[in-house]
Amino acid sequence: MFKKILIANRGEIAVRIIRACKELGIQSVAIHSDVDNDAMHVKLADESICVGGALPSSSYLNIPNIMSAINITGAEAVHPGYGFLSENDKFANILQKHDIKFIGPSSKSILELGNKSNALKLANEYKLPILGNPNAKNIKDTSDALKISKTIGFPVVIKAAYGGGGKGMRVFYNEKEIQQYFLQLKTEAKNYFGDDTMYAEKFLTNAKHIEFQVISDPKHHIAKIIGQRDCSIQRKNQKIIEEIPSDFVNINDLTSLENNIENLLLSTNYEGVGTLEFLYQDNQIYFIEMNTRLQVEHPVTEEAYDLDLVKNQIMVAAGYRPEINDLDKRFHTIECRINAENAKDFSPSPGTIKFINLPGGRGVRVDTAIYTNYRVNPHYDSLILKLISRGENRNEAISIMQRALNEIIIEGINTNINLHKWILKQDIFITGQYNTNWLEKNISNFQ
Repeated sequence: MFKKILIANRGEIAVRIIRACKELGIQSVAIHSDVDNDAMHVKLADESICVGGALPSSSYLNIPNIMSAINITGAEAVHPGYGFLSENDKFANILQKHDIKFIGPSSKSILELGNKSNALKLANEYKLPILGNPNAKNIKDTSDALKISKTIGFPVVIKAAYGGGGKGMRVFYNEKEIQQYFLQLKTEAKNYFGDDTMYAEKFLTNAKHIEFQVISDPKHHIAKIIGQRDCSIQRKNQKIIEEIPSDFVNINDLTSLENNIENLLLSTNYEGVGTLEFLYQDNQIYFIEMNTRLQVEHPVTEEAYDLDLVKNQIMVAAGYRPEINDLDKRFHTIECRINAENAKDFSPSPGTIKFINLPGGRGVRVDTAIYTNYRVNPHYDSLILKLISRGENRNEAISIMQRALNEIIIEGINTNINLHKWILKQDIFITGQYNTNWLEKNISNFQ
């Protein structure tokens, strides 16, 4: 087992990884920017080291500085968390060349599956249903975007090949919108991900967002699917509520689909955890992308199946067989993402938290890195807390979540807590008839 792991991230996910390290008896190293000196992950890690300034490009994305931190601290492995460098094939390759273990898939796997346009072509080869043309990738300019979109048929969604978190993607309903916004979208992709490779696919108008959590261990020839998450409650293409199981989904030929996913993972020697994301409509499911990393919503899977994905991820990276056997569903779980933002227009709300009360009791989990007098920094993502409820069935999970949302108090900044309360009371949420567009279209009804 590793003796020391450097965590190339911040916030609640860095705290989550530190907890797993402590339980495995592994020393942890926290990196941080100069404005994160008082961050919770810095306080909890065994060691900490500043790697640069406030901007991510100066610190959490600064590969030379992170490599220096690895050398100074003697870390044997790096856990990238999610976001930042978690799906950066160049970073994974540099670590490999320096005999530092990247806790995640190989740079080759990231290129094959983390790059969304490459993943579509590969998924098609392994008989995963896809939307549109697997060759509709590497869109160079507006003229190219128009040509490909006409071939697929409007509406289309154009995405950054290395994108994620709802950034670098936009739905286009006609040629005029492409002429007006495509280059702007391409620039956004370059700014967020350092790469402006774009691809296109058909946009479904009444789809649910369903994803399969996986863990793969080529050394022991293991590839397991750990349930299906429903992540259809979204705003600006970002998930805000996830749940397991997906009670309102009935996928045609599910067994064949799962077998094809497992074959894909083993044939490509994929290592570690990951998530295959699909759109679901009319009992049909279509692969859209794979996240070759730990996801934000991994706790909702952990609580449903009573397992620790992060510890298993570290074990696989260290050469150990994952401890995942009984995967019969045990609980219904829901996760609400609490963001520091104005819930009406989703504008960020940085500032100092003057008071916080965290919920508790049976069936409640809180993943966060905030505390009273903590300053929410404007330079980073607005996610500040993940609230997870666990019940014997969906009704109980909703009831526990409503109780937990009423207990939580965060003063000093704006949050979307009241928005979550409102969503959970809506008939369309209770009956499961919502799709990925529902919240965006109905947010004006939220008071």
